Amino acid sequence: MYLLGIDIGTSFIKVSLVEASTQQCIVTVSYPDTENVIISHQNGWAEQSPKIWWEQVQAGILKLHQAAKIALPSYITNDIAAIGIAYQMHGLVLVDKNKKVLRDSIIWCDSRAVFYGEKAFDTIGHEKCLSHLLNSPGNFTAAKLAWVKEHEPAVFAQIHTIMLPGDFIAMQFTGEITTSIAALSEGIFWDFKNNTISKEVLDYFGFDVSIFPKVQEVFSNHGELSSTVANGLGLKAGIPITYKAGDQPNNALSLNVVQPGEVAATAGTSGVIYGVGNTLSYDMQSRVNSFAHVNHTAAENRIGMLLCINGTGILNSWVKKYIGATTNYTTMNELAATIAAGSDGLSILPFGNGAERIFNNKIIGAQMLGIDFNKHSAAHIYKAAQEGIAFAFRYGLDIMRENKLQPSVIKAGQANLFLSPVFTHAFVNATGVPVALYNVEGSVGAALGAGIGAGIYKELKDAFADTKPIQRIEPTETKLYDALYENWKNKLEPFL
Repeated sequence: MYLLGIDIGTSFIKVSLVEASTQQCIVTVSYPDTENVIISHQNGWAEQSPKIWWEQVQAGILKLHQAAKIALPSYITNDIAAIGIAYQMHGLVLVDKNKKVLRDSIIWCDSRAVFYGEKAFDTIGHEKCLSHLLNSPGNFTAAKLAWVKEHEPAVFAQIHTIMLPGDFIAMQFTGEITTSIAALSEGIFWDFKNNTISKEVLDYFGFDVSIFPKVQEVFSNHGELSSTVANGLGLKAGIPITYKAGDQPNNALSLNVVQPGEVAATAGTSGVIYGVGNTLSYDMQSRVNSFAHVNHTAAENRIGMLLCINGTGILNSWVKKYIGATTNYTTMNELAATIAAGSDGLSILPFGNGAERIFNNKIIGAQMLGIDFNKHSAAHIYKAAQEGIAFAFRYGLDIMRENKLQPSVIKAGQANLFLSPVFTHAFVNATGVPVALYNVEGSVGAALGAGIGAGIYKELKDAFADTKPIQRIEPTETKLYDALYENWKNKLEPFL
């Protein structure tokens, strides 16, 4: 018996096949072969097409079948018992009464709605927002919908249902539309104190409650695969979608980070530290954000405190594309390793991907500071980029420490920037926290989530019985990196 997991990332779609009884991944594929583009009609805007996500999910599943048949000659698609979906958080998908997409999705790193969220924060009241929503409406989904209402009234008038990206993909599979408390909380629609969609948010923005899908548990049946879709994908009709979660809560689940005090990290297009708590806690400035974790219930709080840095892996990708165009990430890492810590005075601020929450939604842009044309090479830039990303994590973690999160270890998948020994060394020494690396993928976590939702695993811990770290990296140069961080931070201050 197998589980199918799908991860709707910003850069790629990933699909994994997991053997349910052993929790082992049989095969993972990504699609397309080149990174997806982010549509930016104006500075600070970021959109992607939900229809293209769906096309790529289908192509990814067909690609997975071919890879699985090679890896496992006994593979039979009829043995897939459940499907789970992870997705990029905070995106806004709008459909009409015929379930037709009305516009491209305004995605997580789009900054156009900052004004709407900040005005709502002031008008509804800071204490009210923080104590009930656990966040400022900020630049999240509710504020993005407010932007559509004002600037695209013809589109807004046709809205029948709003969704997060994972809800949309599930709808394409099943024809049904559902959501969850976790999804609504990441859109800043959920009132934690009253355990319902926020009346204050709806009244302030002028949204009707009818535009929201049916609310279900994260781990539940969100619909079953239609015969039409199943036939096109070589799957059996009726496979249930039993799990949907945003990429960061899903990453935490995949690392078995589900109980208070446990902490996960990712360093993909964006960078995240995600810690789980059991109280309705929040940052007074909403610089880090609190959402319902995948196992949150009205009876038992499980709140994910999320630090997000928009500009992390996207900086490394930009450097590769425009400075190391003839090389690859492995070579970049090898060259960076030849440069001493501190990059000979070259510093990079990696904040070129929209408004940063840790700076109260300011857009400060990426900066390359202290470059010397006679001293610095491409290798210095590779090194400074990865160090700058690590220092950004330290900056954010210090905010989380102000909010009583004190991790003794951070779990991460051995993927993206954590594939780089240069970055990993800088991360553990800048933060002063060991990192335990696991061989996990978001799509694998989504598959295991599907197993939990389908009742194949009776408890969350059963899905991760054999999950063990493959490596633990300890800090060894914290004094040096503390000094380097302070120098980097001093260069950041004028931009704040």
